[in-house]
Amino acid sequence: MDEEVTTIHITKTLTSAVIVELIEQYPNLAEITCSPSVYNRTSSRYIDALDQLDIKVKKKYKWGAKSKTNGAEFEVLKLSNEGLKPREIAERLGITINRVYYLLKKSEADFDNRIRKHNHEEVKRLKDEESLSAKEISQVLDIPLRTVYYILNKK
Repeated sequence: MDEEVTTIHITKTLTSAVIVELIEQYPNLAEITCSPSVYNRTSSRYIDALDQLDIKVKKKYKWGAKSKTNGAEFEVLKLSNEGLKPREIAERLGITINRVYYLLKKSEADFDNRIRKHNHEEVKRLKDEESLSAKEISQVLDIPLRTVYYILNKK
């Protein structure tokens, strides 16, 4: 019996047997916290019965591991917007390249700093603004027709 404890956190659904066990183990219990999923699985009758005994049942969020990024995602995003490649960002910040990719994905950044052999924007501009066919774009820019189709069909 632990008479000093007034608040506990549970990870399993409240049942009559669990409630009796908790009250016997913690006679001065005033509050029970649990995750939202456990709270939703618990019968409202048990919650009301505990309320009549002056024991409040509350949902408690933010349990689990804390983020280890320490604001690094903002620094990675800033460097990627400056045009640095992931490898350069990793070297500059002293983190792994996989971590750079993870942080960019987590921030839902539009990361497209690859050096391309052909100018994709120019191909799309010729198609949209000047209404040239794929064959004409291929001839004007001197790039393979297959590449033009690839660029135009890429989403």
